Amino acid sequence: MTNAEMAAADGATIKSGAFGGIVLMERAGGAVADAALARFAAAARVHVLCGPGNNGGDGYVAARILAGKGLSVRLYALAPPKPGTDAALAAETWAGPVGGLDAFAPDPADLAIDAVFGAGFSGALPDPVQSALARAVDRRCPVLAVDLPSGVNGDTGQGAGAVACAATVTFYRRKPGHLLYPGRALCGETIVAEIGVRAARPTATFENAPDLWRGALPRPGADTHKYARGAVAVFSGPRHGTGASRLAALAAQRAGAGAVTILGHPNALDIHAAHVTSIMLRAWGDDPMAALGTLKGIGAVVLGPGFGDLPLARSLAAAIVDDKGPALVLDADGITAFADDASGLFDAARVRDEPALVLTPHAGEFARLFPDLAADAAAGKLAMARAAAERAGAVVVLKGPDTVIAAPDGRAAVNANATPALATAGSGDVLAGAVAGLAAQGMPAFEAACAAVWLHGEAGRASGPLAIAEDLIAALPAHLSKLV
Repeated sequence: MTNAEMAAADGATIKSGAFGGIVLMERAGGAVADAALARFAAAARVHVLCGPGNNGGDGYVAARILAGKGLSVRLYALAPPKPGTDAALAAETWAGPVGGLDAFAPDPADLAIDAVFGAGFSGALPDPVQSALARAVDRRCPVLAVDLPSGVNGDTGQGAGAVACAATVTFYRRKPGHLLYPGRALCGETIVAEIGVRAARPTATFENAPDLWRGALPRPGADTHKYARGAVAVFSGPRHGTGASRLAALAAQRAGAGAVTILGHPNALDIHAAHVTSIMLRAWGDDPMAALGTLKGIGAVVLGPGFGDLPLARSLAAAIVDDKGPALVLDADGITAFADDASGLFDAARVRDEPALVLTPHAGEFARLFPDLAADAAAGKLAMARAAAERAGAVVVLKGPDTVIAAPDGRAAVNANATPALATAGSGDVLAGAVAGLAAQGMPAFEAACAAVWLHGEAGRASGPLAIAEDLIAALPAHLSKLV
């Protein structure tokens, strides 16, 4: 849930009359205390750092409970809670002394609980907070964060001055900041505690996992033939630029497409023929669009990997989208071809009832296609991807260690299973092909993109840290077959 959605859920829960805000705070503080006892039971002392808001209120509750369990607890506050708030009520239940943050002096055998700021904080941390957290790091004292490490924004994952924590306890639902970098790297183990909150409305933000799209996976019947399993066309570039398109074609095939054709530059087909057997080959001749039209039952097209000819890529992409025919996965050169103006492509894509254009940019390509969105870094990756998807009428796969998949209707998924194994030449071509292979079998574009990104991550994990793109292709079927 975003910060606003979580605040609405808290408010709706309280408004329902089931219990008041102080009860939620008691439950949240209890969950923090439980995590401290379960994971840091051997701590010599527990230092609780509290802010003036609700996050600090959770800290006061946790401190009281831990002290009641017989632990040595010391509490430090940035400022007292505002009178009349739930945090002030929680603070009144703490019977011990309250020191300033400057008095915080941990040892490696201790535990620090960071309850200073929560998910809604943005900007630079006050100096006393930065100094206190830095002392915990310098003295190798593990930190347990409440909701999010102080300084990390729940919507964006951004956080100046935040420190890496051993674990983080959040409540009811993760925030995007638990999955987006740098927040993900700072949270440590993320524990989601159930405290009785009930959602005010459904969320449109998800962690990318099979439960999100498994029901849409194609499941061929016993009487299925190769074209019913989905046909994919991959446009290929010149003679010495064929490898990327071949990777995409093989990935589409391994993602389940029954018939995959490389539409190749006429003087490059012999190169392809030396490398592939079950992939069909067709020269595009004088009219690549006409050559595409001669192929049977094409459900998805990949354009861009190793293509080279940017003006031709531009005209082909526009024609495919205008024709309202197969889904189009636009990657690499296909994206760069529209760097100066993509408005016509986007106008055509938005006419479709369901998105049939999938864009798969990395950060640099995204900046070329959406320079104004990329310039607003403070908005965060999730907001950028959402805005781009709405503008383009397309599913946008904004790649990276925390890939975001966004749909024009506002849905978005953050992927969390990527590994450094995916940082290898050709990895993006494999992803583009996998998206097309699933889309060609009738999977909706958003679900196809989410599934391909997750399977791509699993293939990277299975292939090991020294994987190359070909290894990723080979690993796809094992993980896909577990789900169908």
